[in-house]
Amino acid sequence: MKKLFRILFGLALIGAITAWFLSAPQYVDTADFENLGGDVARGEMVFAMGGCNSCHAAPDAKGDDKNILSGGQHFASDFGTFIAPNISPDPNAGIGDWELIDLANAMQRGVSPDGKHYYPAFPFTSYVRMEPQDIADLYIFMKTLPVSTKPSEPHDVGFPFNIRRGLGLWKFLFFKSDAVMEPSDNAEIARGQYLVEGAGHCAECHTPRNLIGGLQLSKWLSGAPNPDGPGFIPNITQHDDALGTWSAGEIAEYLATGFTPEFDVVGGSMGSVVENMAKLPDTDRAAIAAYLKSLPALERSQPRQ
Repeated sequence: MKKLFRILFGLALIGAITAWFLSAPQYVDTADFENLGGDVARGEMVFAMGGCNSCHAAPDAKGDDKNILSGGQHFASDFGTFIAPNISPDPNAGIGDWELIDLANAMQRGVSPDGKHYYPAFPFTSYVRMEPQDIADLYIFMKTLPVSTKPSEPHDVGFPFNIRRGLGLWKFLFFKSDAVMEPSDNAEIARGQYLVEGAGHCAECHTPRNLIGGLQLSKWLSGAPNPDGPGFIPNITQHDDALGTWSAGEIAEYLATGFTPEFDVVGGSMGSVVENMAKLPDTDRAAIAAYLKSLPALERSQPRQ
């Protein structure tokens, strides 16, 4: 029995050490961000691409107040309620004392300046596909936004999901930087893929997740349960019951105006998405449409039972 106990103890110790190393935070290559200047105008477009104010503005903020990134919006999930933090340029309540590399590690590795894992409610799983220059431009633009001194609220997440180190194991299983769809030689589709799979983070809402929150890539953009309440987030593949009946021009028009081909009007959280997409160049909305039209037709994903 003593020998068996020693073996089991040894295996448990090896497992714990392995889990500790696998769950360690990973960081971007600093060389990718050295000597990168930023452009405010381009950064404003990246800000719109990423829809930063859709989550980080105060609840019910309107007009110019949507650029006050004081946080406070609540996002329900199967694991608890996540609350968007203050990411305004305030050095105490917000991220005003961050360097470019801090923003890069947050957006592309899901790691805070003090080495803690962020929850994937923050879509670093998509932002990891962004180009360093876009992040540098975004960094410069965000410095120009109004400050807010409102403290960030803690997430309402219970055990065991409140153990941040455990998120490193989740990342080991599900955090990938590869393109989801096969890259296209068509420049317009390639640009659309960059926007949809990266900065636009469309899959974070439109792709179903497994029991522990990983995106089901085999059901890419085929719709998902609405985490905030009743209803279902639409399938946006080329299935006949989804966007398959829309032309590329109709998709681009929807992203610019919020009007569907059936003269319906965008609603819910998609309204904020359209508000930001409307700020992009026509070529970017056309590129998003081209990428969506290139997707295979998948049936709408069904809610988990």
